[in-house]
Amino acid sequence: MIASRSVPKPPNKLSFNHNVSLTVSLTVGSPPQQVTMVLDTGSELSWLHCRKTPGTPSVFDPTKSSSYTPIPCSSPTCTVRTRDFTLPVSCDPKKLCHATLSYADLSSVEGNLAAETFRFGNSAVPRTVFGCMDSGSSSNPGEDSRTTGLIGMNRGSLSFVSQMGFPKFSYCISGRDSTGILLFGDANFPWLKPLSYTPMVKISTPLPYFDRVAYTVQLEGIKVSGAVLPLPKSVYVPDHTGAGQTMVDSGTQFTFLLGPAYTALKSEFVKQTKGVLRVYEDPNFVFQGAMDLCYRVGLNRAGLPVLPTVSLVFRGAEMSVSAERLLYKVPGMVKGSDQIYCFTFGNSDLLGIEAYVIGHHHQQNVWMEFDLVGSRVGLAEVRCDLAGQRLGMGL
Repeated sequence: MIASRSVPKPPNKLSFNHNVSLTVSLTVGSPPQQVTMVLDTGSELSWLHCRKTPGTPSVFDPTKSSSYTPIPCSSPTCTVRTRDFTLPVSCDPKKLCHATLSYADLSSVEGNLAAETFRFGNSAVPRTVFGCMDSGSSSNPGEDSRTTGLIGMNRGSLSFVSQMGFPKFSYCISGRDSTGILLFGDANFPWLKPLSYTPMVKISTPLPYFDRVAYTVQLEGIKVSGAVLPLPKSVYVPDHTGAGQTMVDSGTQFTFLLGPAYTALKSEFVKQTKGVLRVYEDPNFVFQGAMDLCYRVGLNRAGLPVLPTVSLVFRGAEMSVSAERLLYKVPGMVKGSDQIYCFTFGNSDLLGIEAYVIGHHHQQNVWMEFDLVGSRVGLAEVRCDLAGQRLGMGL
């Protein structure tokens, strides 16, 4: 459980943009330097590129900040608070705390841990621990060149939200204009309907494949237009190694299901869309390495046909994915007189991930609340573009 500060603070809000990833802008250092960071509920340490390269034009320059403080290896921050990192920290030749972070998409960054002042909304938070990264490899160079780093928002002790001490945070991603709102603190607005809550799943004993600081919820079933996939409940429950947890991850674009669930969903969706959509028959084409159900949609077609709704059923809450959120147009791909659209659920097994991952594409137009103290995730359908306007007007 993460201790929250006892004094209730007014909510702090930030707006963000999204394309392939969700990004927020804030300032870091003294004097402040403007940075753009990817919002990631699936990881812990926030980090910034600190060395300019052709692939990372946007950087934070620690030499220009009077408040920048590198963290030595002997510090408890380095020895104790990094215990949930996927790779252990090390000591560099200057006796500074060195971290290497790797992600499921095979990208990685490395550099030194440091403390610095982060400013967002109306708050300035001195001595925020982050990674000042000087090297790395990217799986999406185009997207990475537009951002300065990543803001880690999971439940680990060094995540941004844990260091801020807020008991909860929320975000709302608009499906329309690529914007969104990120809110730290309570969301008590008259226009926001009551949220449905699902408890976070926690385990007391460490298991090799279970991420203990992720926002893990219990998936209990999947429906396609009301038809429940004929799978035993055990398919959705983590096994004795911890593999098979369901994580809510704003740092992943689409949603990935373990093989048996993915195969059953794909088969039911194809069955219910027969005669409405034409399957793109190319066994060699797999979008982003894990999405192998794609369709041909005529270039002259005004919009997508009416599609069955896919519902993810959690303990106590349900997330419905409908219409254009079910299919994603493959950029620049045309076959004859057709564009190619792919189903926005993919197969975790093809990615080598032992988990169910709920990505941000399916969280569009859903108010998502992460209640760290109550250990639960809340959701309610809402028009996020209107929510953003209301918050902008101070409602």
